[in-house]
Amino acid sequence: MTETAPLRGRRRELAELDAMVNRARAGRSAALVLAGEAGVGKTALLDHMVLRTTPHVRVERVTASQSEMELAYAGLQQIAGHMMSSAARLPAPQREAIDSALGLRQSSAPSPFLVGLALLGLLTEAAGDEALLCIVDDAQWLDQASARALAFAARRLEAEGIAIVLAMRRVDDVFAALPQLHVEGLEYDDARELLRLAAPGGLDRRVRDQLIAEARGNPLALRELPRTLSPAEIAGGFRLTSTMPLETRIEQSLVVQLEPLPQPARLLLLLAAADPTGDPELLWRASAKLGLGPEAFNAAKDADALVIGTRVGFRHPLIRSALYRDASAEDRRRVHAALAAVTSAEHDPDRRAWHRASATLRPDEEVASDLEQSAARARTRGGAAAAGAFLERAAELTPTPVSRGQRLIAAAEAKHDAGAPAAAINLLDTTRDLPLTELQHALVARLRARAGYALHRDSSGPKLLLAAAQGLENRDPVLARDTYIEALAAAIYGGRLGDAEQVAAVSNAILEATDTEDSDNARDLILRGQALLAAKGQEAALDTLRRAQRAFLDQAPDALGLHWMWFASRAAQDLWEARALRALADRQVDLARAGGIVTVLPIALSLLMLAQTVDGELDAAEASCDEIDAIKEVTGHPLPQYGRLFLAAYRGRAAEAERWAKQIRADATTRGEGYGLSAVNFAEAILYNGLGRFADTVTSGSRELPYTHELSHAMRTLLELVEAATHTGDRALAEHAYEKLDSVTRPVGTNWAAAVSAMAEAQLRNGDDAYRLYQNAIERFEIERIPIMVGRCRLLYGEELNRQGRRTDARAHLRSAHELLANCGLNGFAQRAADELQASGDTLRVPAEGSAAQLTNQELNVARLAREGLTNRDIGARLFISGHTAEYHLRKVFTKLGIKRRTELKTALAHLDPATSPTEAL
Repeated sequence: MTETAPLRGRRRELAELDAMVNRARAGRSAALVLAGEAGVGKTALLDHMVLRTTPHVRVERVTASQSEMELAYAGLQQIAGHMMSSAARLPAPQREAIDSALGLRQSSAPSPFLVGLALLGLLTEAAGDEALLCIVDDAQWLDQASARALAFAARRLEAEGIAIVLAMRRVDDVFAALPQLHVEGLEYDDARELLRLAAPGGLDRRVRDQLIAEARGNPLALRELPRTLSPAEIAGGFRLTSTMPLETRIEQSLVVQLEPLPQPARLLLLLAAADPTGDPELLWRASAKLGLGPEAFNAAKDADALVIGTRVGFRHPLIRSALYRDASAEDRRRVHAALAAVTSAEHDPDRRAWHRASATLRPDEEVASDLEQSAARARTRGGAAAAGAFLERAAELTPTPVSRGQRLIAAAEAKHDAGAPAAAINLLDTTRDLPLTELQHALVARLRARAGYALHRDSSGPKLLLAAAQGLENRDPVLARDTYIEALAAAIYGGRLGDAEQVAAVSNAILEATDTEDSDNARDLILRGQALLAAKGQEAALDTLRRAQRAFLDQAPDALGLHWMWFASRAAQDLWEARALRALADRQVDLARAGGIVTVLPIALSLLMLAQTVDGELDAAEASCDEIDAIKEVTGHPLPQYGRLFLAAYRGRAAEAERWAKQIRADATTRGEGYGLSAVNFAEAILYNGLGRFADTVTSGSRELPYTHELSHAMRTLLELVEAATHTGDRALAEHAYEKLDSVTRPVGTNWAAAVSAMAEAQLRNGDDAYRLYQNAIERFEIERIPIMVGRCRLLYGEELNRQGRRTDARAHLRSAHELLANCGLNGFAQRAADELQASGDTLRVPAEGSAAQLTNQELNVARLAREGLTNRDIGARLFISGHTAEYHLRKVFTKLGIKRRTELKTALAHLDPATSPTEAL
């Protein structure tokens, strides 16, 4: 590395920063947040880091600006601008997403996660065969969209040779998950030496000690505060009386130093502070508008305040904020007006609109309209937060109350979409005294209900959403239908923990308000079909729900249709339609993945996971759970871990399943979502039946008996309860559970439903009757391609034959059951088959599950997807990592498992010890 003079008192920080660069040169990546108060020396550390970096490391460095916080992807433009020549090598969805984010193409709003993945790809391309150091100073001023994209990329780094350093005053929530290095003030000896260099004429000892104590080791304070002292204070008369924060005192000292400058020079500095682009040509043109000549530039440069090169900057970032904050409101409006006048309306319309707004004091419809158009452009780039800021300022500048209300509602909706429901409600509160139209009142009610439900998820949500839907019915039918669906979904998921009458109330209101006889729209059909299902049962809903399923499969869904497709998948479960469940889950996942719609993808993947378990593809289901976890990690999506719970239950992993069950049961109770309780009871019933703990199954399964009308998991638990009750000798309970199960399978008439009913009834019959019922169930399960149930039927019949003393007949069924169940990964049930086979007088060697290697979570995730045939690039896209990182992990997997080819992964992974695997460790 290039030798430079060491920074005083920063050995620890420099060592960590140097280590990051060295790791990047070796092909490993890392991200770091450099945090500390203003003036503590973060920028100096970054300067030193760059100087010590070898020529073989590419450096990209930007400084965020507070004035650009409301411009969507303004920070990304700075970060990625020099790298866009590599965009052509990105996968098409990523390339299109980042082009849209930067306004290079007109399209719908890009997925923020595709933008983040595109940024990761650009950084990887920029690193090439060497290494890349990417530095963002003053990162606390990044706009929200850019901050999320950068945090996304930073969290996914691993094997690309990239080092990302973000310097900020306090660690923002967006970056909280990244490693952090907190820069503290200097120790006393270092502070004293720095103070000596800043005041070479010498300071009175008492003044020196007072300054060191008050500066708390802050290097900028130690350099700048002495400059504000009078000769008498330096000689010993200094007394600190200010109680203002240190940052404010530093800013004040910087401003005081600039006070002797002529007014034109001070106005020029304010102009530079108000312009975040740092474009010298723009500054020249704006200064001409204000009548500022070369003498103003010379004075500003001579004062060591302004630095003009390829970009305009300041000696220290605090000078910018100090100047801007200290200026009068009138002067700030003057410089913004000048900047607006010289900013291109064609090439930079949003920045021009923001400058115009900052220059405007009174309501002005022309300025407000420009801001509204900027909000629309921000929306198309995926900048919901920026759209909210533009619209909020537009509302402030709107002369007419009706239009002001319209813009406030739009601003509130944008803030809600940006994940700020509390801010949305605050904006809606400001509309109370405005003369809103009936439609606007209805929109306010809808948005207030949605934001309130997002904040609290309590039992009032469905009721408020229903009222909002009814208010929109005659004013915006499309929006009304969407709100009805939200109300019904909230009521159904609340279930037993919500208002007991809510599901019926919402369903009946929907049936009164809708009639889909002539509609073939998928959303219309699923809305009415689900309402019929909830209010009148399966038979009444059959035709409408099947039409809805066909529509979702045949139509190209819009954004709302894609969002609500999961409701059709849920209907397929409630109607026992295995093929429809597979087809709908596959289609929703494919569409959401292709569009990068990560708000939809976790729910779609959870339904795909369910379809995969029905198909006996537990390995694929595990990979789907891995993908859900990857999305949750980068989005904070609150979807509960139902998939992990069910997989642990099917695989017979008691400790893991019980741990998930405890967590999900507590979370569901807190959220007031009865669906979660039903999922836990069903999973426990599967787990305990597999382990032969039938009394425990009776305990868990019996909890669902009062809720069979909810269908879903409550309905499916009945089959488990029949099995447990027959094994514990509780004939009455088994008969009761069967009767309830028959009531929700007979009306449907599908093979899956008939097979489940036959399987349950067979356990209550003897001899030839039982045989015929088991054979009927097996044949139907085979037709529907549900191997786990074929295996379980054969297990149950083998057990029954053993009880009758027909051991030879039992062995054929038990061997077949064991093979099917073991191949699917239902280890508990497979062990039951092996134990029963031994009781029949036969033996079966069950290979012990060994720990071939200890794979990390990420290695296991990559290995599973590679086992499914995905390329490194595809694996990277699924897990939101780079292809380089996927390849890196796969090499480690091969080494640990002692294999050389992907085709060996299935066998190698099959014998990982569940007790010590990463999944069990969660």
